[in-house]
Amino acid sequence: MKQITLEKLAELTGSTFSGNKDVEISSVASIEKAGQGQVSFISNPKYKKLLKDSQASVVILDADLASEYKGNSLINNEPYLTFAKVLEVFYKDDDSRPAEIHPRAVIGNNVSIAEDAQIGPNVVISKGTIIAAGVKIGAGCFIGEDCSVGERTTLNPNVTLYKETRIGRDSIIHSGAVIGADGFGFALKKDKSWLKILQIGRVEIGNTVEVGANTTIDRAALGVTMICDDVKLDNQIQIGHNVHIDKHTVIAGGTMVGGSTSIGKRCQIGGAVAIAGHISIADDVVITGKTSVIKSISKLGVYSSGTIADENRKWRRNSARFRKLDEMAKTINKLKKHLDG
Repeated sequence: MKQITLEKLAELTGSTFSGNKDVEISSVASIEKAGQGQVSFISNPKYKKLLKDSQASVVILDADLASEYKGNSLINNEPYLTFAKVLEVFYKDDDSRPAEIHPRAVIGNNVSIAEDAQIGPNVVISKGTIIAAGVKIGAGCFIGEDCSVGERTTLNPNVTLYKETRIGRDSIIHSGAVIGADGFGFALKKDKSWLKILQIGRVEIGNTVEVGANTTIDRAALGVTMICDDVKLDNQIQIGHNVHIDKHTVIAGGTMVGGSTSIGKRCQIGGAVAIAGHISIADDVVITGKTSVIKSISKLGVYSSGTIADENRKWRRNSARFRKLDEMAKTINKLKKHLDG
């Protein structure tokens, strides 16, 4: 168990401190449950009432809250970001296992694997693939032909990369993710049956990207499906073919992005959002959960749709009225014209 003083923790996180510099911390807990030897945080001032009863040895606070607190504090004007850094100090994996290719791994012809890579049991790496230095590939992963995995990237168990997938450095792909499966493309024939359109493009994933468990990213029909640097994708997201997601965008679980859509830089997209295909979303857009986006968004801002939960009886009444909105609007316009006349 790590024991780190407040003074050292301040140094490691680029913070200052107030109180006993020698107090030792060994773990992290919520502000309500933290006790001796633990550090917690408050990033929202509305929770400052919890400070007076907190038993934490150290609390991460911004300068304003720290000035009101008599206990030990780690001071940083970005307390939530500092909390993330503290978690890394105490809990980030120190995977010092020796490099190895497990004897039950299956390696194809003309595969290049760096000497310090870790390849788990039942992994299949197909011909022409390049595995860079420091890569970790968990048990049961399948990597198709002519893929590349960049330095220090981790594929957790049971990830599937279809052929020609490219992944940059320092990325994390979680279990069950499928990258490079065919995009959803079919042409309607005269007899109303469907002809599959071959998907001959690929997927490229940048540096420091995280792809959540059971998320799927389709290969392009032509060209590239592109996930740029520092994009963070939650679990169970569907990304269609030829989608382009620009740098630093984050997307929460259950969201679906239709094919050939372009999403800008630094966007924040909530859970279960449905984004139509062949549209574009500008930089710095925030889309709240359950929103349905059916046309392009050309300027930054916060966008929402969907129905807010309500008591069932009230919701049913309002739903019935919603169906009459057009009729009601016409009636109101007639009354307005009558009154104006």
